[in-house]
Amino acid sequence: MIAGSWWSGQPLWLWGGAVLVNLYAAVIMAKDKRYAREGRLRIPESSLLLTAALGGAAGAWAAMMLFRHKTKHLSFTLTIPLFLIIQAYLLILAVRHY
Repeated sequence: MIAGSWWSGQPLWLWGGAVLVNLYAAVIMAKDKRYAREGRLRIPESSLLLTAALGGAAGAWAAMMLFRHKTKHLSFTLTIPLFLIIQAYLLILAVRHY
């Protein structure tokens, strides 16, 4: 009952969108790691960072840690946690608004 009342005031599209973009970010990071191991054409770093910047920072960070991918690249180890902090803050603001 308490959980139902909490969810009733929250826009589902916000949560659904956040989940989808983070899943997508994690999947493309995992794919890029697999492509690297197989010697295949890689996903551009700009695409990985853009996906993280557009809401997928949590998924990208989780995939970085889980697959040990891009953990030695300063551009990833600095920007993805920064994106994550900003996105968490914005999500908290959005939840408070509703």
